[in-house]
Amino acid sequence: MQNKIRKIHFIGIGGSGMSGIAEVLLNQGFSIQGTDIEESIATKRLINQGAKIFTDHHADNVIGADVCVVSSAIKIDNPEIINAKKLKIPIVPRASMLGELMRFKQGVAVAGSHGKTTTTSMISSVLACAGLDPTYVLGGRLMGAETGARLGKGEYLVVEADESDGSFLDLTPVLGVITNIDNDHLAFYDNNIEKLRSAFISFVHKLPFYGTVFSSSGDDTVRALVPEFGRKTILVGEKEESDIQVINIKSDVLRTKFSVRQNDYNDLEIILPMPGKHNVINSLFAVAIARELGVVDESIKKGLLKYKGVERRFQYHGVFSTNSGKEFKLIDDYGHHPTEIKVTLEACKEAFPNQKILLVFQPHRYSRTRDLFEEFIKVLSEVNSLILLPVYPAGEDEIIGADSKTLARSIRILKKVNPFVVSNEIEAMDMIFSILDSGDILLLMGAGSVSRLTNLIKNEVERGGYDK
Repeated sequence: MQNKIRKIHFIGIGGSGMSGIAEVLLNQGFSIQGTDIEESIATKRLINQGAKIFTDHHADNVIGADVCVVSSAIKIDNPEIINAKKLKIPIVPRASMLGELMRFKQGVAVAGSHGKTTTTSMISSVLACAGLDPTYVLGGRLMGAETGARLGKGEYLVVEADESDGSFLDLTPVLGVITNIDNDHLAFYDNNIEKLRSAFISFVHKLPFYGTVFSSSGDDTVRALVPEFGRKTILVGEKEESDIQVINIKSDVLRTKFSVRQNDYNDLEIILPMPGKHNVINSLFAVAIARELGVVDESIKKGLLKYKGVERRFQYHGVFSTNSGKEFKLIDDYGHHPTEIKVTLEACKEAFPNQKILLVFQPHRYSRTRDLFEEFIKVLSEVNSLILLPVYPAGEDEIIGADSKTLARSIRILKKVNPFVVSNEIEAMDMIFSILDSGDILLLMGAGSVSRLTNLIKNEVERGGYDK
């Protein structure tokens, strides 16, 4: 039956998850085409590999397709979806297609509110170093690569499992990871944290009876659910009751050194080329998965040492200097939830103690800003200087009182930092260089268009355009 499906059309092909699946299928010999209104590195790469990309959503684009894969970000009134239904072309959600790929491999699925992409990529790096040649599909691009996906010849498929729309329940892995559970994406779960927790239990129940789930000993929410998992469970973390425990964590600028302790193993000393205790915990999952699959410790150690990271996950761009001699370090990060901001700030302070942090933050979604308003106020007050961009709506309508100006007013009440509110990236750049001090850490955070600032800043500094 598989050979009767030749042409697959992706609606929203440029998304990180969609483009990765498209690339894997392309390398399996399928004819791939798709639509995305924004040209990107991902779409250019797919074109270079033989895919056909449309830049406008049009009903005719789906003609001739055997199946359509649709991103959860695409609305049901999209003309391609409407015509696909009219032509009786099967429409498959992104996660369902990922689940189909898992039919032919031994699946390793990484779920959790935070750290999924980093953990998935660390596991992939270690398995690759061990010669297992895994297939992987990430929610971001690997550093030094133009993609977050690769078709390997080995038996394992390592994927990021997305709980935001419940789609991780379409997966049937043999090994599962739950990094943590936090109060994010609650709108999909009727703003009911219990429904979110139940979804994670259902995710574990997708594992076969002989499967194993790996979870954090330091996350109280996850720990409380363990008795309901009904599967072999391995706890990783700092706590003494962890099955795999991290000890002797030492920060070394942009590296972290630590040891891994587990019964029946010698202590394993690891050097991770990135800061942050949260990344140490992420790497523990890679150690745990690798050992479960029989990977020797030397390959684990080497795989983590060689790990290059994922774009926009504490991406360190280096030291820059203005014409007037102001030196600053530039870091770009995807974090957009208060917990993610908190651990990123901690990583900054571990790597560069006693240096001031200038944070440029773009809130992502009005609903998240509203629901986590108090948490945002608290964590955003922990920097030396703060610039706020307008909320990136991600398709949402504006919610009164959940905007950056209101957020700034509430932050000022604490009298710890006086935020500046700007209208766009150009204004942000002007503000950055008017308040920047030599030695500052310039940290850009958010899941929206704030990422454009990185190249804008680098280009302007390199051509001497800013000297305030």
